[in-house]
Amino acid sequence: MNKLPALTRRGFLRSSGVLLALPALESSPRLFGAPGPERAPKRFVAIQTTQGIMPHLFFPKNTGPQYTPSPYLEVLTPVRDRFTVFSGMSHPNVDGGHTNEVSFLTGAPHPAGAGFRNRVSVDQIIAEAHGQQTRFPYLATIPGSGHGRTMSFNRSGVGLPPAGDAAQLYRKLFINGTAAEVDAEIRGLAEGRSLLDQLRDRVRRLERTVTASDRETLDRYFTSIRELEGQLLQSEAWLRKPKPKPSVTTPPDIGDHGELLKRFRALLDVIRLALETDSTRVVTVFFEPLGILREVEGVQTETHALTHHGNRPEMIAELRRIEEAQFRVLLQFLDGLRKTQEGGKPLLDNTAVLYGTCMGNANGHSNQNWPLLLAGGGFRHGRHLAFDSTNNEPIGRLFASVLDWFGMSAAEIPGGNRTLTGLERA
Repeated sequence: MNKLPALTRRGFLRSSGVLLALPALESSPRLFGAPGPERAPKRFVAIQTTQGIMPHLFFPKNTGPQYTPSPYLEVLTPVRDRFTVFSGMSHPNVDGGHTNEVSFLTGAPHPAGAGFRNRVSVDQIIAEAHGQQTRFPYLATIPGSGHGRTMSFNRSGVGLPPAGDAAQLYRKLFINGTAAEVDAEIRGLAEGRSLLDQLRDRVRRLERTVTASDRETLDRYFTSIRELEGQLLQSEAWLRKPKPKPSVTTPPDIGDHGELLKRFRALLDVIRLALETDSTRVVTVFFEPLGILREVEGVQTETHALTHHGNRPEMIAELRRIEEAQFRVLLQFLDGLRKTQEGGKPLLDNTAVLYGTCMGNANGHSNQNWPLLLAGGGFRHGRHLAFDSTNNEPIGRLFASVLDWFGMSAAEIPGGNRTLTGLERA
């Protein structure tokens, strides 16, 4: 018997209205089934640190596979052959200092402008195609109190709220509710679908009386409704399945904001478990190292103030301690993925991990030459790819390479019309 192809997200959404009225289809189990043993799933993790990275301590001075590592990259020496570092890259027309953190994964121009409207983020493009295969289509996360800030955006440009800290995320991923709690959640999902049906009928009547421009707006709204309906159906199916049992217990709650790096590390540990158990394949981590990070020895000043160091040596030294500590956390995450085996290969080989910041130089809020590196995935690593430091290469081309690895297009990302020169597949 020939093997049936997997149903795509769009194919599922188009057919969902009739799928409910039909008997079980032979293809239906593949909507929510685990990946087959013949091929390990591909994953994407994006980590943005919002307060910048001091460029003179990040970028190597020479290029190619024989580059001399900068002080920050020396921290990552144990996984040097597992990542590529980039220089001379930025998003075209993404300006406005810190405000461009919302464009990190979208490339949407002029985020500080009065009429700014964001685009869909890369993680959500991947989640649309692959998210239905896991319990959680994606995880948007933020360690610490980020007041709901995010770098994940849907097709309407609306930010997707992040999950909580490591302990909360662990419970969400791995702790099963009681039978009564599951039944209550399923009833709530059914009520949600009923409300969406009513809302759709009302909006369709309105659609006949509005302008062409308003009809376009309503069409985007209907798209959001269809997406939500698909998510509700998927959620109900997963609620009936027990959650995986990880190898470690619930991490402790870390309430002290002065221990933000400890919270960052704990969150990444849970994210590794989420990937290892195939609970999700798409993750974003919005890391905002604000406040006084007392856990770092020698730090007495608030981080944002340190980023505006004005080239004062004592402030640079203090900020360096904070940023090096972040790279040590990154090393632990990457090394954990490297040491975790999946089908005889390191989990890191099947996980593309993007790490970077939204500014080339936070001291002057420069939006040129963003510090970036890409680890893991199906790429040849261990090199420094340098582009023009003045006329930067679009970051969209890096996204195009990642999406191409997933078998997808990045045409809707600014600059994503072609893959990045020099970033080769393994």
